[in-house]
Amino acid sequence: MLAVVGTVPDQDFPLITGKVVLQDDFISIQGNCAPVNRGTPALLAAAIKVGEVMGQPPSVGYLVGDIGLGDGSRRLYAHLSENAVEGDINAIAFHYLQPDVDWHNRVLFAVEEMAHRPVLIADAGFMYAAKMSGQASEYDLFTPDVGELAFLADEEAPHPFYTRGFILHEEMRAPALIERAYQHENAAACLLVKGQPDYVADRQGVHTTIDLPVEEAMEAIGGTGDTVTGIVAALISTGIEVREAAILAARVNRLAGHYARPTPATQVMDIVEQIPAALARVLDEKAIMSGHCHV
Repeated sequence: MLAVVGTVPDQDFPLITGKVVLQDDFISIQGNCAPVNRGTPALLAAAIKVGEVMGQPPSVGYLVGDIGLGDGSRRLYAHLSENAVEGDINAIAFHYLQPDVDWHNRVLFAVEEMAHRPVLIADAGFMYAAKMSGQASEYDLFTPDVGELAFLADEEAPHPFYTRGFILHEEMRAPALIERAYQHENAAACLLVKGQPDYVADRQGVHTTIDLPVEEAMEAIGGTGDTVTGIVAALISTGIEVREAAILAARVNRLAGHYARPTPATQVMDIVEQIPAALARVLDEKAIMSGHCHV
């Protein structure tokens, strides 16, 4: 089962844990709803759609309201460090939380005390905290975009705001940034770098490049990076190996965007609705290539 840790951009949203369901354009957790537009709600919506196709139970959310001031994030950090993640959790996706090295380390120590270590996935603020703490190598997967990858590649930057300019200017050279991030132990065991193209890499370098289909309008749609993280986290929770799940997720996210026929006015939920069809096609193609079915 997948657990998702993150925030909702609503200061009145309570700190709450429980199974998450999708109701129209909202996620719902114990009667508390948040719109699916971007951020952790978009990640959860994508994960829920994958779970429906794969016959998996609903994801468990560990959520709190935070509008960027960090108060909600600190409450959630404290909750996680003091209360063990419960249930049959085999993967945890950490998402939008205000980066805080001390709290991050407390949470990581608590996770390491679990009876069965889950696969650890980090994106956004929690990925920043993992790198800032020097604990990046404890994670199984990071899902940065190219700008976030530049921060991982800068061994001196204490915060994304201080990523050095000469590294930022190499944003078109993702493979070099990937190599640099691993050289300085600032990357997880596997990376899914979101961009055009997408890269799946590890310490040995780029393993797979995913660049089709191309929908330029998706660049203007907020939340598509969150959906691919939700897809890969949900696939990993089914038992699929991390690198394979990353490749599948990148393909599914692109194909879902293609099916949505996006325009600059398209909302992320329009893409989320296409995830089941995209996933079914990608899994069928994988089965054919593996020789498990005949055409």
